[in-house]
Amino acid sequence: MKQNFWDSTMGWVMNAVRSVFPPPRDVVRPSMLLPLIVFYVLFIGGCGVAVLGDWVMFTWLGAFGFLAIGVWVWWMDVCGYSGLRGWRRTAALWVRLCLLGMFVIVLAEPRMVRKDDSLAVVFVMDQSQSIGSEAQDNARQFMAKVAAGKPSRDDVGVVTFGGEAVVELAPSKIFPYEEGSVEYALQVRRDGTDLEKALSLAGAMLPGDKPGRIVLISDGVSTQGAYGDQLEELAGKKIPVDVLTVDYDYEKEVLIERLELPRAEMVKVGDTYKAVGIVWAANDGEGELTLLENGSVIAQEKVQYQKGKNRFEMPIYMRQAGYYEYSLSIQTAASEDSILQNNKAVSYLYLQGEGRTLLVVEPGGTQDDWVHIKRALEESERDVDVMNAFAFPDDPLALMPYDCVMFVNVGAEHFGEMRMSALKQAVNEYGVGFVMVGGQNSYGPGGYHRTTIEEILPVSMDVTQRKVLPKAALAIILHTCEFADGNTWGVRITKQAIKVLGGQDEVGVLVFDWEGGERWLFHLTPARNYPMLAKQLNGAQIGDMPSFAPTMRMALQGLKKSDASMKHMIIISDGDPSPAPKALLGQFVANKISVSTVAVFPHGTTTQEMKRIARVTGGRFYEPSDPNTLPSIFVKEAKTLRRSMIQEKTFVPEVSFPSPILDGIDTMPPLHGYTIVTPKPTSTVILDVPAKEDREPLLSTWRYGLGKTSAFTSDLSPRWANDWMEWAQYKAFVHQLVTDVARVKSQSQLRMQVMSNGGRGLILVEDYSTDGGFMELEADIDGPGENERIELTQVGPRRYEASFDLRGEGRYRVTVAGDRGGEIEKSFGGLMVAYSQEYKRLRANPIAMKEIAANTGGRELKGDEKASAIFDTEREAKRRSRPVFDWFLIVLACLVPLDVAFRRVQLDWTVVRGWIGLGREREVSRETFSTLLSRKKDVGALLSGDDEMLKARAAQKDLREVDEQGAKRVLESVGVGTEKQDEVDGPAGGETMSKLKARRQALREQQDNEG
Repeated sequence: MKQNFWDSTMGWVMNAVRSVFPPPRDVVRPSMLLPLIVFYVLFIGGCGVAVLGDWVMFTWLGAFGFLAIGVWVWWMDVCGYSGLRGWRRTAALWVRLCLLGMFVIVLAEPRMVRKDDSLAVVFVMDQSQSIGSEAQDNARQFMAKVAAGKPSRDDVGVVTFGGEAVVELAPSKIFPYEEGSVEYALQVRRDGTDLEKALSLAGAMLPGDKPGRIVLISDGVSTQGAYGDQLEELAGKKIPVDVLTVDYDYEKEVLIERLELPRAEMVKVGDTYKAVGIVWAANDGEGELTLLENGSVIAQEKVQYQKGKNRFEMPIYMRQAGYYEYSLSIQTAASEDSILQNNKAVSYLYLQGEGRTLLVVEPGGTQDDWVHIKRALEESERDVDVMNAFAFPDDPLALMPYDCVMFVNVGAEHFGEMRMSALKQAVNEYGVGFVMVGGQNSYGPGGYHRTTIEEILPVSMDVTQRKVLPKAALAIILHTCEFADGNTWGVRITKQAIKVLGGQDEVGVLVFDWEGGERWLFHLTPARNYPMLAKQLNGAQIGDMPSFAPTMRMALQGLKKSDASMKHMIIISDGDPSPAPKALLGQFVANKISVSTVAVFPHGTTTQEMKRIARVTGGRFYEPSDPNTLPSIFVKEAKTLRRSMIQEKTFVPEVSFPSPILDGIDTMPPLHGYTIVTPKPTSTVILDVPAKEDREPLLSTWRYGLGKTSAFTSDLSPRWANDWMEWAQYKAFVHQLVTDVARVKSQSQLRMQVMSNGGRGLILVEDYSTDGGFMELEADIDGPGENERIELTQVGPRRYEASFDLRGEGRYRVTVAGDRGGEIEKSFGGLMVAYSQEYKRLRANPIAMKEIAANTGGRELKGDEKASAIFDTEREAKRRSRPVFDWFLIVLACLVPLDVAFRRVQLDWTVVRGWIGLGREREVSRETFSTLLSRKKDVGALLSGDDEMLKARAAQKDLREVDEQGAKRVLESVGVGTEKQDEVDGPAGGETMSKLKARRQALREQQDNEG
């Protein structure tokens, strides 16, 4: 059985082998191996030379195993299976072997290799505040001198850095700066030094296909980041860093390190405490210390200080609970102090007490808007502060003393983004309540659409789905603003104006640029497309407009085509353009289009034309002295188009949902106006305005983070609520409205202290709970730069610590939270940094610079080096490669039809030569041709009439005998007798037939070769 299985298997294998390698039809001689051997030698040798010569590299060397298929291709050819003879057979074999070679190369993924020893040098320039302007000028001149003398084939790039790093110039063969005229186009934060970011960016800029080098010009003082890992990465990439130390040492200096205040939990109202200032001096001297509390001077005294650290105490008196911000400064003789920026320290103290209510009112507004609300709250035994919008704080910690903040008919133009964000954070993280009371300057008409305030309210100012309102159209003409970042300001304030508009309102912007002249940046477009419009504004090129007339005429035509019922235009300019014709202004008046003008840093008396345009068309003229007031102007102008959202009609509020706000209130007097808003999906509508169709929300609430907010869309003043002034439940309604959203006090057992320590912020937390168990605490730090979350480490019983980088001057707000028995417990604190850590280092750090050079293989420069010292160094050429398999794919595609042509197409070269005029023409003998045709007919008749031939074919006999007899008759019919036939069949005849056969074979081979 086993033997049979083995025999069967071997038979199957042999059959398979024979099917792949069939037996030869002709004799196979060793010389036939020559084409295969030559192919392998040329192909493998050529690839090897290309690889060894570093011209080409192959990604997948395993593809060369497919070369074994060449043996099979050769075998099928030499065995006669190609069906070709002569030179065609040889050519077809070579074409197929080349096809195989190209296929193998494509699979191996070839890449062309290039070597480049040209050098790329990146200058890394320190722009931090610790380096004086003179030292920065010297550094720029050194860079320009070295770059000017570089070889033409080398590249130079520039990175500038401070608290961040930016690419000033990507590596390029052209250096656009000259000695004495090096000015950077990009600005960086100068309140810090981040060597890690600078070195990382410079290393990333260097091309990977050529040698690179970094030249670092700095004082070596890094106030943020750790650059140790970056040095290892540069050393691994063989990128040396040459260093040029900017050295300085301030021998005369006085600075205030910090201001220490008593801990809030240890402070009681009515007691006096001490504020402690830590002053450092380079020498003995005297000066004057001044202590401010919330901007007012509370202490001032002459002091004598000694070299080193000094401690000075000044009294502070806690009058009442609240938020106190203290500032301590020192003034000395100018000869004793080199840096003035570090002569100040700030800190704050929050003394918790009974919650207060803050009423924020319109600057210059009437008292009737808020005085009745204040009286009602005070009669309900609530402490109330009134603050105009300009004084609203931009620090959420300053809002901690208030349980509730109420905006009373105050417009959004008085708040910047920082102030709005402070309120948002106070509500979201500190649980402060917020109420907005309606009026002509509230909600949509007040410019709050698409703002941070709208985000925290339970209603939206987008009313496109609520009610059909008259549509407005606004055209804005932007003229170049000739002050620092003027065009950037123009784009910014235009965006804010668009945000104020409703989604259905139309807005268009016109500009003048030097390439296209006066043109629409974008035509009148619905404001709901704000994201698309903002992108177009970001790319705007705003030029110096020669005349008002062309852009005003274009705006007029666009506004006339609009179906908006309210049309307005704003022009921002320096007043230079030529005046607009009176006839043009008349067309604006005729079409009821008002034009407001904003003169920004005008030239001389050129504002007269802008005043005339505003006066004639019924607009307003503005001439702000501070660019920071521009956003409020544009918001105010855009607000004029939102007045249609105000509905002045009499109605009685209807209860939509029960609430503690309405406890004890059964009926309400009528109101005489409100502002249209849209309730958000998760809000609770407590009161609404009765209507036949959609009911408008009057009072809505919802929870936002830890806080609660409310929106009352009518007012609480005599304008719309005149009947409420004498209503007996007015006081109860206002009190219960504030109470419903006000923060609920929760006593935390965590006590936190935040202080600065050596360029870092230090968080200290003590747990005063009775159990004193371990807690997992996390701190959220909100300050300059990116927000940060860190974990606190337990350093002792009930004590936790953590530290964080101080990323420059400003306020650092810290929120510590932990889980205690399933409940989240929080503590709030913060730190104020009056000046950058740059001003605390009074001398350079050359040791750090030497370390950078040593760890990367760089050199220390002195500042007098020439270009040759930087560029004429030993260079190690770098290799780079790029894929070239597509080239071989093209060759492969060309070989495929060539292979088909050799095997399937046969040419008659006689005909081809005739086509090109190389063949000789032969005259055809018509007589011979006729004779042959006649003989052919005779022989055909003779053969077809032979009975024996027909019988033999019918009986399938041996046709050879019949053919011989028929051949004899043919010979006799053409005059060849039997004797002649015998001569043919004899020896001589056999020899003749052999020659004829050989001749026919030769002719056939010749035809094959020619074909």
